[in-house]
Amino acid sequence: MARHELLDASALHGHFSRDLEPVLTVDPGDSVRISTPNAGWSTSRDENVPRPNPQIDTGHALAGPIEVRGARAGQTLAVRIEDVIPGAWGVTFSEPPNRIDWELADGVGRGAGKDVRLAPFLGVLGMPPDEPGVHSTIPPRRCGGNIDCKELVAGTTLFLPIPVDGARFSAGDGHAAQGDGEVSGTAIESPVEATLTLDVRDDFALEWPVARIDGAWLSFGFDEHLGLAARIAVDGMLDLMERELGIPRADALGLASVVVDLRVTQVVNDVLGVHAVLRDDALR
Repeated sequence: MARHELLDASALHGHFSRDLEPVLTVDPGDSVRISTPNAGWSTSRDENVPRPNPQIDTGHALAGPIEVRGARAGQTLAVRIEDVIPGAWGVTFSEPPNRIDWELADGVGRGAGKDVRLAPFLGVLGMPPDEPGVHSTIPPRRCGGNIDCKELVAGTTLFLPIPVDGARFSAGDGHAAQGDGEVSGTAIESPVEATLTLDVRDDFALEWPVARIDGAWLSFGFDEHLGLAARIAVDGMLDLMERELGIPRADALGLASVVVDLRVTQVVNDVLGVHAVLRDDALR
């Protein structure tokens, strides 16, 4: 399989649209190395990358879109996160106007007089909805986007329902570390380089995103109402338990009540996120 690179600012955009032309076309199974500024388009504390069109590129700095040859709406895009490498600095904002500057080195972030363990990931992994016009990068959707799940570190795979032919996938919003919830609205926002492998599945139909992490399945739900987001995540997990474990749905619901954990992914992206977690060792 081929390896590609999107390391130049010309590959960046700050909105989702099915009409945005791809900057790269890959075959299923190919890997792409990307480089993005932090969410605020900063490559250093004192330098920003110009937004291609300031009127519409108002969101996160994303690399892409990447067209996946032969991908069709209704199939599933498998995004394998091979690595995520943060830059040497990051920033976190909170209210009242407050800023924590971080030095990042050797797996540790140092800021506000404290050290934290780094666990870098990409906050935005997604595709445009199959609707005309310009769409914000802020809310996550069925087809992914600003999921902001701290579990999606190197070695994990995110599965997304493909909304448009060609997939037109984009990624960015590097986080060096984040807690569930992202309660101030920002994580350790950092420039990143990352390698992603993109594949297409036609045997794994999805309504909402799911992920495979070390030792567990995740299912995601997004909605303005936290309870509805949780219901979507639970329904996705019941689908997985039926499909992957062969458990009848009525039994799956009862077992999920015993062994599945619900976690708040984020509460700051216009819609709320919940992910359900089923550990491999939970059911013997």
